[in-house]
Amino acid sequence: MAKAKSKVKASSEDESVKTQDSETTGRIAAHVSLSSAEAEETEISIEKKLIALYSLQQIDSQIDKIKIIRGELPLEVEDLEDEIIGLQTRIDNYIQEIQSLNVSIKEKQNQITDSLSQIKRYEEQQNNVRNNREYDSLTKEIEFQNLEIALAEKRIKEFSHLLSLKNEEVSAAQKIMDERKNDLEIKKAELSDIVSETEKEEVSLQKKSKEFQRMIEDRLITAYTRIRENARNGLAVVSVERDACGGCFSSIPPQRQLDIRMHKKIIVCEYCGRILVDHGLAASVTL
Repeated sequence: MAKAKSKVKASSEDESVKTQDSETTGRIAAHVSLSSAEAEETEISIEKKLIALYSLQQIDSQIDKIKIIRGELPLEVEDLEDEIIGLQTRIDNYIQEIQSLNVSIKEKQNQITDSLSQIKRYEEQQNNVRNNREYDSLTKEIEFQNLEIALAEKRIKEFSHLLSLKNEEVSAAQKIMDERKNDLEIKKAELSDIVSETEKEEVSLQKKSKEFQRMIEDRLITAYTRIRENARNGLAVVSVERDACGGCFSSIPPQRQLDIRMHKKIIVCEYCGRILVDHGLAASVTL
């Protein structure tokens, strides 16, 4: 009887152990399954980021091409506008100097008029002098006024010469400004034509660019922007072409190419720092 009870107890313990082993195995399997799903989700997330980055690069490159079509026209327009402002300021300064010279000439002319009036009065007084001392004194005053007239006339001549030069400078500056205004109108018309032809496309591309930027984290956008600014051709994301970087054409080792094709992490070129994507991913991007 005791042996039977012992067998029943042992059987019960074996079943309990089997149950525990089964639960443990289930938990491990579930954990492995979850880890696999997380890994797959991470891979998909990196792949999506790479696709978004490459798509963003393609869009920004198209925007760059539109800007190249416009060429230097925007800068030329800006330079012409600045030059016209400078010429207008120069003309305004000349006009102020001309006004000042006219005032000075007028003052000297008034001074001559006053001196002539003084001379006339002194000459009248000479007719009524009582002695030679008064006569000599009036004669000296007349001589002094004549010297003042001569000096005023000299200053008027100098001011008139300067006035003539300033008027010539105003005319020359005005002529140049008229030419620059004409050039500006032509350049603005050319720029307006190009902008009207490309504006709709550029707005559409800029909208797409912002949409793709929202799909990428700020850290990557900052790195992407920095690489684009430093790159001569504005390429921050390039594909691997013929076992080489599509930006600097440096050779890429086979193992690194395999890592790029795995899409497990974002890989940059060791030589130029551009973000690398495999040819297959690049070919799958359509805008």
